[in-house]
Amino acid sequence: MKGTVYAILMAISSASFALDNGLMQTPPMGWLAWERFRCDIDCQNDPDNCISERLFMDMADRLSEDGWRELGYIYINIDDCWSSMERDAAGRLQADPKRFPRGIDYLAKYVHSRGLKLGIYGDLGTHTCGGYPGTTLDKIQMDAETFASWGVDMLKLDGIPDDVSGSECYRPSYWLLLQLAGISRWTPAQTPRGLCVHQVNYTLLGQICNLWRNYDDIQDSWDSVLGIVDWFFDNQDVLQPAAAPGQWNDPDMLIVGDFGLSLDQSRAQMALWCIMAAPLFMSNDLRSISSGARAILQNPAAITINQDPLGIQGKRLIKEKSRIEVFWRPLSKGASALVYDVFLGRRLPELKDSQQFVVSINPSGVVMWYIWPTGQWSKEAGLDYFSEKLIGPKRHQYANEVNSPQGL
Repeated sequence: MKGTVYAILMAISSASFALDNGLMQTPPMGWLAWERFRCDIDCQNDPDNCISERLFMDMADRLSEDGWRELGYIYINIDDCWSSMERDAAGRLQADPKRFPRGIDYLAKYVHSRGLKLGIYGDLGTHTCGGYPGTTLDKIQMDAETFASWGVDMLKLDGIPDDVSGSECYRPSYWLLLQLAGISRWTPAQTPRGLCVHQVNYTLLGQICNLWRNYDDIQDSWDSVLGIVDWFFDNQDVLQPAAAPGQWNDPDMLIVGDFGLSLDQSRAQMALWCIMAAPLFMSNDLRSISSGARAILQNPAAITINQDPLGIQGKRLIKEKSRIEVFWRPLSKGASALVYDVFLGRRLPELKDSQQFVVSINPSGVVMWYIWPTGQWSKEAGLDYFSEKLIGPKRHQYANEVNSPQGL
């Protein structure tokens, strides 16, 4: 959602009240409704695509049955427009009774039964972006307890208070009350285009949150992807040190499988999000996604790079006037000799640090290499390593245990 001031993301834990909550030790992965389905509430004329219980159950089925869950895609995240326009008689938030007839608690149980987790959306202010009830100061504890009682695992909280000048006052008190309700982390998650990155206290964010949005909402276009990438890497000296296990910069959703990107551009977005150690939240229709888009999003080598347990965000090394750019991310047990092409799915000849080589890149395309020390490859992996072992994390347990040195 596009915010005037901030948006907020937090993970919910009923078992821990400490800041070090042990959650999201690798970037979270899953599916989020907003970019593809927006605020479509016309279930009479568009029952398959409206924001409803049916849509999220459909997507949960696809994550659990089509090989996504085993790769780490375990979150099903609701965005805006899920609630009734009015709170209930006791003042609590409630789901729209026609579109979610069995309530969010039922949906959470269904999602959990599929081996997945459920995320939900709220807004710090009188109304959400879509005009639904927001969370004002007097409703903070009630809403936090409501989400926890429903079994929600993650909360995306926009920050569009009516009084922008007083927005700073919302943060400490909201965090304390979320702690009381069992929600262990929260943070501003979106920095609008006009806000200077150096005004954000990323050290504080890392102490009180699991992930935060940094920039404008992504749109279904290559220009939007490029705008986000340029902003992230233009500000990499500030952003890169803020990322670590359990605390991630979030460049927004993956739009692979929608309408605006070619396959080359889709590979480029996936590669760059993996180099950035970004959360991988798809926003597409998993019921009709193409085989090409599915192959990109389910690429085991790319996911392994994204989920590397060191949690170091990559950086841009070179930016040419021709728009050729080189990005690098240090991974576990670093060194370089043997090269594996992530998207072609094949080994390349061994390289030495003094060796020259030529790379051919399509316009708006990407070449992504996974670089492995030859000795370790022979000792630990064997020639069939990438077809047999690089399958991504199982059930999102923090980090897969693949030893992976570098991503380029």
